[in-house]
Amino acid sequence: MDGNEELTEGFSNNEGAPDDALTRVTGMYKDWFLDYASYVILERAVPAIEDGFKPVQRRIMHSLKELDDGRYNKVANVVGHTMQYHPHGDASIADAMVQIGQKDLLIDTQGNWGNILTGDRAAASRYIEARLSKFALEVIFSPKITEWQLSYDGRKKEPVNLPVKFPLLLAQGAEGIAVGLSTKVLPHNFVELIDASIKHLKGKSFKIYPDFPTSGIIDVTNYNDGLRGGKIRVRARIENIDKNTLVIKEIPYGTNTSSLIDSILKANDKGKIKIKKIEDNTAAEVEILVHLPSGISPDKTIDALYAFTACESSISPLGCIIEDNKPIFMGVTEMLRRSTDSTVELLKAELEIQLNELEEQWHFASLERIFIENRIYREIEEEETWEGVIAAIDEGLKPHTKHLRRAVTEEDIVRLTEIRIKRISKFDLDKAKQHLDSLEDRIAETKNYLANLVDFAIDYFQELKKKYAQGRERKSEIRIFDDIEATKVVIRNTKLYVNREEGFVGTSLRRDEYVTDCSDIDDIIVFTKKGEMMVTKVDSKIFVDKNIIHVAVFKKKDKRTTFNMIYKDGRGGPSYIKRFNVTSITRDKMYDLTNGNANSDVLYFSANPNGEAEVITVHLRQSGSIKKLKWDIDFADVLIKGRTSKGNIVTKYPVKRIELKEKGLSTLKPRKIWFDDIVQRLNVDERGELLGEFRPDDLLLVVNQKGYVKTIVPDLNARFDDDMIVLEKWNPNKPISAIYYDGEKERYYIKRFLIENANREDLIITEHPKSQLELISTDWRPVVELEFVKPRGKEAKANHEVDVEDFIAVKGIKALGNQLTSDKVKNINALESLPYEEPQAQSPNEIEVVEEENVDGENTNKPDSDEESQTTLF
Repeated sequence: MDGNEELTEGFSNNEGAPDDALTRVTGMYKDWFLDYASYVILERAVPAIEDGFKPVQRRIMHSLKELDDGRYNKVANVVGHTMQYHPHGDASIADAMVQIGQKDLLIDTQGNWGNILTGDRAAASRYIEARLSKFALEVIFSPKITEWQLSYDGRKKEPVNLPVKFPLLLAQGAEGIAVGLSTKVLPHNFVELIDASIKHLKGKSFKIYPDFPTSGIIDVTNYNDGLRGGKIRVRARIENIDKNTLVIKEIPYGTNTSSLIDSILKANDKGKIKIKKIEDNTAAEVEILVHLPSGISPDKTIDALYAFTACESSISPLGCIIEDNKPIFMGVTEMLRRSTDSTVELLKAELEIQLNELEEQWHFASLERIFIENRIYREIEEEETWEGVIAAIDEGLKPHTKHLRRAVTEEDIVRLTEIRIKRISKFDLDKAKQHLDSLEDRIAETKNYLANLVDFAIDYFQELKKKYAQGRERKSEIRIFDDIEATKVVIRNTKLYVNREEGFVGTSLRRDEYVTDCSDIDDIIVFTKKGEMMVTKVDSKIFVDKNIIHVAVFKKKDKRTTFNMIYKDGRGGPSYIKRFNVTSITRDKMYDLTNGNANSDVLYFSANPNGEAEVITVHLRQSGSIKKLKWDIDFADVLIKGRTSKGNIVTKYPVKRIELKEKGLSTLKPRKIWFDDIVQRLNVDERGELLGEFRPDDLLLVVNQKGYVKTIVPDLNARFDDDMIVLEKWNPNKPISAIYYDGEKERYYIKRFLIENANREDLIITEHPKSQLELISTDWRPVVELEFVKPRGKEAKANHEVDVEDFIAVKGIKALGNQLTSDKVKNINALESLPYEEPQAQSPNEIEVVEEENVDGENTNKPDSDEESQTTLF
């Protein structure tokens, strides 16, 4: 068979077969592919469970150990040394070494090793240096229990696996793509891994979650133990410096400051967000300043950064590792158990070797003592042959070796003959006995460790934590994220127009009527004179139907916007009145809001963002014996129902016109708002603490630990700082009481005040850096208790109660307040407030709205909007 015949051997003969017949790859091609795939999986891309290393990483660590003399080595030198074991180029070795060094665990680095925060690359390998860290020297190497194999060229020996006595794979993480297989084990916290290992050894359950060197905030709700199908959401830490400036202090894992800034600029160019400029002040720590134009909400911009930029991303873990030369999928909990159990076995092997060595030392020390103390060496003076010497010593030892733990071998006797005369002459019996006693103590201690192996392993992990845990605290904060709806936070970057007569809606109809600002991801809702409705995506030009009467941006699940409508049912039919919400629909489907008869016509229509109910006047045409041609109708008397409801009959006679007589007030109940402390957000879904019932004019009172007080609109998109200490519905007539420490005067002051300007932030303590807010109360008549510091040599002053209302009158918010006491205060405690009955304000009459499910299943009267009503008359 020639070469060409050999190459074609693996293909089946398809002569006469149809064109789509399957061609099977067999023979040499099948073997080659499997060999290559196996090699990439086992030897390059996927780490081993035994030590957590890929082959190149293992060979780098082995080379560093061989070169280790306590001093730094040029990385180029280490790379060259590693090439004795790794049959690939120097670039791949250098890159792998830099990645290990940047994790700051196994390699003590010197020079420019790059920056994981900015994405800057490391300097060339000839300019940077490395040596093994103390941690690596302690937990990775143990030559006596290491299994060795020949290197690829047979000239050297390299470890099959390093005896790592720590869950290193989980500490460092691993990522790799092989042939048809990939792995992504996320890094975990050093201290938490040790704690989890100890819990496992104690038989307790544990949970471990990722921790990233770039810090940031993470949501591990769907981590799924690091198995396939899991997901982690990661976010940058963004804070609000002032109303026009945001600062990004930490970035998500997998990004760097350059890529993050690029994503923000790209989102700005697309109109998703609006920013003025970005400053990157990152050095040792991340600091990216995002400057906003005036009038742009910082809270909304933060949400938009998470929704449209790399400030939030998701990471899908995939726990694939090599065990017994086969790739398997495994969760991080099982990985930690395996690693911990392996550590116990390695510690056991080391103890057994140590015990064997100690017993050998004790055995020979005992022989040496017998040999010298009983002058057995004199019995070889007359022997002329080597065999005679061995036999003479053996005979001389026999009476004294009954207490030994094993038999005396010829090798032992040979070692005795090698003892120098100088050592025999200086032999000290007491020192020899002390040495044997210390060996026996160490043997007993080692046996005790072996007998209590789990306790020994626990002590080992605790010692690691004591020595190396400093500076390795958790960096990524674990939180539960709130879901951000892109349509609620996107910047309205374009304008919507309508040609009512022709029935076109879009962003390119600049010569027609302007409707509102919108974004390219919005939906719009359109109503026509025929009583039909459709929701569609914003586009440059869309035909809906002729005679459009209302168009607006559609808010999904909006249970507050109420539509008031009167329509004529068909030609010559009666007129009906109805009120309804639109919360969920099928996009691009035309809905009929009338009774479905041909030639139906809308006589009156209004859109009311806050459930307003106006009063209208109905005028009838003169027809026959009609006596009453004009009367008023109040929409407040009409129940809000589903959009498919027929409505109530207005009149069976022809309507001449309908006029708006009086604008209406909201007929909806105040909206109940809750605060969810887990995600730090307001909601209307009954999650967390109920803050109260809010009308459109009601505000929230917010106080933080720094002493800033403000009132805000209860916007569901609002964000709250971690140092917030008061969040409640604001009562403008209710005084706020505060006790603070003045850093300049070094005295405690108390003040009572009312908020003077709504929607403005005020500092209620002095600006001295040592000033701090001690206590704040929003009760009507608070009482506090003062505990005083005990003076030296004197009795402590009795605790003193202060009635705040009696102590100080209500003053301005900027007032300094009254000095609380001149004595040194130890603690200030809030006591139960004095009783007070708040005067009941007369609330306006509200019309009860029947809660009714429409055909889409949505509740029709829990709406949410404060825009002005839009009314159309015909």
